[in-house]
Amino acid sequence: MKIGSHFDDPDKTPDLSAYTVHSSEPIGKGKGVAILVAEFNATVTNRLLEGSLKGLVEHDVDPKNIHIKYVPGAFELPLAALHAIRDMDIDAVICLGCVIRGDTAHFDFVAGECARGIMDVSLDTETPVIFGVLTTETPEQAMERAQEDKTNKGYEAAITALQMS
Repeated sequence: MKIGSHFDDPDKTPDLSAYTVHSSEPIGKGKGVAILVAEFNATVTNRLLEGSLKGLVEHDVDPKNIHIKYVPGAFELPLAALHAIRDMDIDAVICLGCVIRGDTAHFDFVAGECARGIMDVSLDTETPVIFGVLTTETPEQAMERAQEDKTNKGYEAAITALQMS
């Protein structure tokens, strides 16, 4: 597939269907995945973890090839991802966290540096490191994105990890 092939005509709505799972082949068979989970806002991140596990297992990743590690917060995810890639036999890393805006600039620093760090690790190692970190205005918005269905952002991160690996 040519990069940008779905976006050649600026007047046409992009067809993103090529980026969904259409294959009847098990896209997770034989793959190893690390899931890194921030403990801060655990009520949300545990639900994201459940979604990721569901997505991986539904797409034939053997549970023994799923490695779960916990870190204190979202800011620590990039370093943990780097260690996971160096120390484990994995094809992708899923980083799960939740940063909820408060009254200070703390949100901007944590969310921005977390995103930048995750992208840097992915580019430096040429390993898919998936940004499954919610950045919301309220706890209610976070919980809405961690429902027990396929709209769960942890589930979506799992599918992205399998598609990219």
